Amino acid sequence: MNAHGAGEGYWYPPEQQRRAAAVGVLNALREYRASETAMRRRTRSSMAMGETDLLALRYLLEAERAGAGIRPKELAARLGMTSASMTALVDRMVKGGYVTREPHPVDRRAIILRPTPGADEEVRQTLSQMHERMIEVAESLTPDQAAAVTEFLVRMRDAVDKVDADHPQLVLTGQN
Repeated sequence: MNAHGAGEGYWYPPEQQRRAAAVGVLNALREYRASETAMRRRTRSSMAMGETDLLALRYLLEAERAGAGIRPKELAARLGMTSASMTALVDRMVKGGYVTREPHPVDRRAIILRPTPGADEEVRQTLSQMHERMIEVAESLTPDQAAAVTEFLVRMRDAVDKVDADHPQLVLTGQN
C-alpha cells in the first residue's frame, strides 16, 4: 500500500499494469535464455566441443538409452547437415573419444554411431549439478504453478514458431 492507502499501480489503468507485467515476464524469459546460452557455452568449452557436436552427442545418448544406434545419415538429417559435414563431425567426435563407429547389425554395408561410455559419464559429470539445481526449482512449484508455467512456455513456443509461417520472407540470423 502507498501513503494514500491504494495498492501499487493505483495511478495506472489496468491495461498498463497488465502490459508492465507482461514485459516483466518477457524480460525474465530473455534473462533466462541469456543465462542458458552462457551455460551452454561454458559446457561446450569444458568439453572442447562445438554446439553441433554436443547436440549430436545428446541425440546419440538418447538413442543409446533407447537401445538403438543411429546411422550417420539419420544423424545428419536430424541435425540438418550435409553428408560431408557429418563425416567431418563424426571424425572429430571419434578422434575426441566421444563416439565409435560400429558395423550395423543387419546391413553389412552400413555403420551405426554409438556414444562411448566415457562420453556419457563426461556429459553426466558436466551437467548433473546444473540439472539438479533446475529440477529443484521446478519441484518447488505447486502443481497449479507448474501447469501455468508449462502452458505459458508451450504458448510462447507456438508464438515463436508461428513467426516463420506468418512471414516466410523473414530471414532470421543466428542471433538469440
